[in-house]
Amino acid sequence: MELLKDKFGRVHDYIRISVTDRCPLRCVYCMPKEGLPFFPTDRVLSQDEIVQVVKNFARHGVHSVRLTGGEPLTRTDIVDIIRRIKAIDGIDDIAMTTNGLYLPRKAQALKEAGLDRLNISLDTFHKDRYKTITRGGNIKQVLEGIRVASELGFTAIKLNVVVIKGQNDDEIKDFLDYTLDHKVNVRFIEFMPIGNDRETWQSEYLSLSRVFEVCKTAGYDYAPIESLQGNGPSENYQIVGALGSFGLIHPISCRFCESCNRLRITADGYIKACLYWDEEINIRDVIYDEQAFDALIQKTLNNKPENHEMALAQTDRIIDNKPTWRHMSQIGG
Repeated sequence: MELLKDKFGRVHDYIRISVTDRCPLRCVYCMPKEGLPFFPTDRVLSQDEIVQVVKNFARHGVHSVRLTGGEPLTRTDIVDIIRRIKAIDGIDDIAMTTNGLYLPRKAQALKEAGLDRLNISLDTFHKDRYKTITRGGNIKQVLEGIRVASELGFTAIKLNVVVIKGQNDDEIKDFLDYTLDHKVNVRFIEFMPIGNDRETWQSEYLSLSRVFEVCKTAGYDYAPIESLQGNGPSENYQIVGALGSFGLIHPISCRFCESCNRLRITADGYIKACLYWDEEINIRDVIYDEQAFDALIQKTLNNKPENHEMALAQTDRIIDNKPTWRHMSQIGG
């Protein structure tokens, strides 16, 4: 088995596949207010294509798959996709990132199909604020989805919280408190300059050092956790005595790319080695051509930068040094 390595020697054993760009929400950090023109159905990878992509990667030691969107649960065949991926030799971990709206009625089927882990987006506990941030979402559905999923025994449940200055940064303590009696990992994520104009991003960006300040003010003793199930770049901690834990994902204030082990496949069949930059290669035409597929994957790995240098000036090492044209909903995070 030939492992997938880039020019810095990083082994890539984890892929993220966006199964759709569609989503019923219009979150402020993910999509413009007016929404986006969604890809026509024939432009999105089919179930068979998605399964074949995973088989291709599994031949090279990829063992972990995350399904993203858009909202992956808008696909009517998502349960079948999970079941088929789970049956692929070498795949031992399947995760999904979801807004949680459909979990109350779909979580059971997802678990039975073989889904191991869930990441659920939840940026606030206030229903009116949730409606504003998501531009119309119903937080009751999400909280119910978290409850149902928690009872089903998934390997891990993580809550993704994008911290935005002036919108939800006053709820950091509320999320920390949530970990005291809920067995979840709350992941605080820095607001990234993807799909947003620079002025807006700069005015709303907040360093996650703020989380430690909140812990200190609240008098919480916490300690780092060595590892959590998954492949994410978060630094994880646990408040003493808490059932759950919290993590920090800070692509701006702390550069974590040096250990990046992931590749991303967009819903329309492009491979991206880096979330931030525009560099991407269409692999859809070669999905069933083993030799050509492998060549394009290695080309992508050869062009992968050591660090995205997101929002910084030192971009001379990037092959295509302009930010991606895609919004977050079109990449899958």
